[in-house]
Amino acid sequence: MQNKQIHTSLQETQPLVSFIIAYYDLPVQMLGKCIGSILALALHPGEREIIVIDDGSNVSPMNILMQYGEEIIYIRQKNAGLSNARNKGIEMATGQYIQFVDADDWLVAEPYNHCLNLLKQSPDTDMVIFDFTTTDKQQSSYKDTTYPSGTDLMRHHNIHGMACGYLFQKKTLSELRFTSGIYHEDEEFTPQLLIRSENIIVTTAQAYYYNQRPGSITNSGDNEKKLKRLDDFQGVLKRLNLIADRLPNNDRLAMQRRVAQLTMDYIYQVIIQTRSLQQLNTSIETLRKEGLFPLPANNYSQKYTWFRHLSNTNIGRALLIKTLPLLKTER
Repeated sequence: MQNKQIHTSLQETQPLVSFIIAYYDLPVQMLGKCIGSILALALHPGEREIIVIDDGSNVSPMNILMQYGEEIIYIRQKNAGLSNARNKGIEMATGQYIQFVDADDWLVAEPYNHCLNLLKQSPDTDMVIFDFTTTDKQQSSYKDTTYPSGTDLMRHHNIHGMACGYLFQKKTLSELRFTSGIYHEDEEFTPQLLIRSENIIVTTAQAYYYNQRPGSITNSGDNEKKLKRLDDFQGVLKRLNLIADRLPNNDRLAMQRRVAQLTMDYIYQVIIQTRSLQQLNTSIETLRKEGLFPLPANNYSQKYTWFRHLSNTNIGRALLIKTLPLLKTER
């Protein structure tokens, strides 16, 4: 049943963190491991809120959720995609902070507890940004760096696009939501979230386990999905570029840097996904018409600099087409 809530947890005080889990047609054991990782954190029940948004799965996970009793808020909706599922979670969340968790991933207790301690020690923090891991290797120490704003961070550093790597104040969102029906929704969402944020802590704590499944959305080999991902990515670039034009100077410079980096990533994906020089040239001409190419002549990073030079010439593009797929295979 759409939007049916089967368990609620009534809190006398506001939870510290609302954990929003988007779920769709995954083995229920994965969802159970994800929830278990949240319950293992150093939070008492009144400090956490776990919201599972079932995006119209063919088989409901209610049976496994029943064992958690009032620990879980479960919402089932008609299939509408990841963006809508997360937006529904935002609507339901009552916590001071929000943490997105994909149902096939999980949180790593010790480093994530470090992130929670950072919040408790500095209650005026808008956001904690942490790292990902794909191994079971344990960290021995963490480095924490503070920034006065997301704008300051984005002007001088690269950021990762995945929304699951940000633990942030719900009030920071204001009207910001995920765009429905697209891939690369995170790349559009996260820079706008950062522009809105102040008092940021970036930690090297690898607090999120990213489960790289062969059948996941990002790893799908379906040609139709590949083309849609590229089209959606291009749409994200256009919209962020328009947003940048309307921002105050410092915010605009920060957003323009991010747009340039994402444009580089888009060109890279065109090469990897299509391996076609003709398609690459067509895509670059489209970017040029939108004012997104050539890439700005800024030395954001060594990788960006050499990629900018190579992509700007016919010889360089031919070299990229030949070499990048090989490098990807070797990795």
